[in-house]
Amino acid sequence: MRHLARTALLALSGLGLLHVSLFTDDYLRYVKEGMRPLLVASGAVLLLLAAAEAWSVRGEAHRGGDTHGGDHTHADGDAPGGDDTYGDGEAHRGGHEGHDHSALPRIAWLLLLPALSLLFYAPPALGAYTASREDARKVTRQDAFDPLPATSPLPITLTDFTERVQQDRRRAIKGRTVLMTGFVTPVKGGGSWDLTRIILSCCAADAQSVKIRVHGLPAPAADTWVSVTGTWHPGGTLGTASAPAALDARTVKKVPKPVNGYQDALPIGTAP
Repeated sequence: MRHLARTALLALSGLGLLHVSLFTDDYLRYVKEGMRPLLVASGAVLLLLAAAEAWSVRGEAHRGGDTHGGDHTHADGDAPGGDDTYGDGEAHRGGHEGHDHSALPRIAWLLLLPALSLLFYAPPALGAYTASREDARKVTRQDAFDPLPATSPLPITLTDFTERVQQDRRRAIKGRTVLMTGFVTPVKGGGSWDLTRIILSCCAADAQSVKIRVHGLPAPAADTWVSVTGTWHPGGTLGTASAPAALDARTVKKVPKPVNGYQDALPIGTAP
């Protein structure tokens, strides 16, 4: 039974990884897109281990059938040649009774639920619940910025908008109508809400949020993906860290959720 359990856990885990990485995009809820080949390889290795375990069980069963082919039992219970190395046979067996060192560790059963989850029900992607409980990601220090295109509204990422608001001494973002895409994160107290993106460095465990505070229009339901147009919401000194990463919204439009939501990409439908 323990061999069957080991084989089943290995096989289920391998099938789960292959299912989410080969036949769906669900793996993007847990890791970056570049990790896909490693997931496929891991799933294949787990299936090979399951096959090897099943083969070893078959081999043990075959050898066990041959063990009793000859009669090597001595009337006095001694080992062959009169060497009483094993002493009392019953005592020898009793000394190991109840100590099955090949039994499956109980902690291994913790793999069962994740394996079944990968096969039948993938947990939802991180969203407003996670973002509302952590501070916004700190932007990278940048000393120089390229000129902004004359396009209006200007497609821009949440990170680029934040960097220009808080670091661009030329204040090129002032008065510009911008277009950004993200999901809705409610803010306690109402009156404003956060346009949010979650970014992964490697996997969901190191997720960080980029947030733009939105003023002027009511918030759609939490986790709704939207495109927002508007202008910078004045506050502090533009071009310094005192300036808020905030927007006076003019329009809010619902958009489809992107396949890979764990990146701060340009608004959906715009060219990079």
